[in-house]
Amino acid sequence: MCVELIEQTISEPERRSLSRQGCGLIGSSPVIRRMTMMLGKVARTDSTVLILGESGTGKEVIARCLHRHSPRRDGPFVAINCGAIPSELMESELFGHEKGAFTGALATRKGRFELAQGGTIFLDEIGEMSPQMQVKLLRVLQERRFERVGGTREFQADVRVLAATHRNLEERIRAGSFREDLYYRLNVFPFEVPPLRERSGDIPLLLNHFLDRLESDGYAPVTLSDACMAALEAYPWPGNVRELQNFAERLMILHGGEQIEVGDLPARFRSGVKDDVENERQSLAAIWTAPVSLLPDGPFDLKLHLEEIEKDLLLQAMVACNQVVAHAAQRLGLRRTTLVEKLKKYAMINLREYSS
Repeated sequence: MCVELIEQTISEPERRSLSRQGCGLIGSSPVIRRMTMMLGKVARTDSTVLILGESGTGKEVIARCLHRHSPRRDGPFVAINCGAIPSELMESELFGHEKGAFTGALATRKGRFELAQGGTIFLDEIGEMSPQMQVKLLRVLQERRFERVGGTREFQADVRVLAATHRNLEERIRAGSFREDLYYRLNVFPFEVPPLRERSGDIPLLLNHFLDRLESDGYAPVTLSDACMAALEAYPWPGNVRELQNFAERLMILHGGEQIEVGDLPARFRSGVKDDVENERQSLAAIWTAPVSLLPDGPFDLKLHLEEIEKDLLLQAMVACNQVVAHAAQRLGLRRTTLVEKLKKYAMINLREYSS
């Protein structure tokens, strides 16, 4: 079923129900709404789903959501990271083994497919699977049957298969490291999870969710200034949601009970602010290297002159930032409280059009 058809056929009550029942999808951006719509339709089917996305985007969250809202919800959800299991052990992990099948096989052991009977198996990082195991997995997907290592009895593979990868499998096919026929078996319904930088508007909701959860675990609460939150939204988050979650825990550990300003953030979050400040410095340098004729004739009050320049820069920043103090503070590389004091000093803070 194509994405467009899914978006047209799921009803708004269904979408709200999916959100209420808990899919772990936090956000209000259009992309989250589309993902929720797709999940609502795909979850009802038994189709194989290939979940695509960068590391840390929450691919397992999507897989668990698909299982939770599927007809197999009462069955087990069994996950295996294909990149974390040595290739020589993968067959036994997936399909199990009989006693004596190899050295160290002291007892019969069920594999993940057998443990997932009646439910869902989630093959995470499928792109890391060895070519030899790809052949064996393909056979199971085609015939819906498997045997334990060292055994002859066939078991029905009564499972729904979900797979995920952060790799570009089409590139791996061209490189000869991933089987094209397996790719098409897995890619019945591709589900792409976007990186966090493409839905930065969801960052405040996600961060507050993580902070609330940590607070319920006993951490002292923290608050973030508007400028601080703006800096976090501007950061590209290469580690995606996982990086944001770890960042929230670090905030609670280091700044519990405090209000966090831009200056409290690690340097990587302040790079954008520094770039803006550097641009301002370059602009000022251009003024300072202007012809000497700009210097007033005769003696003058340098302090008053500098205050006029500062006042003019503050005004320009406020206008450029649509009178939002937090954004102007970030533009100027100041703490919000420092900018407020300066605006009060120049009687600019009481202007009705300036919002906090």
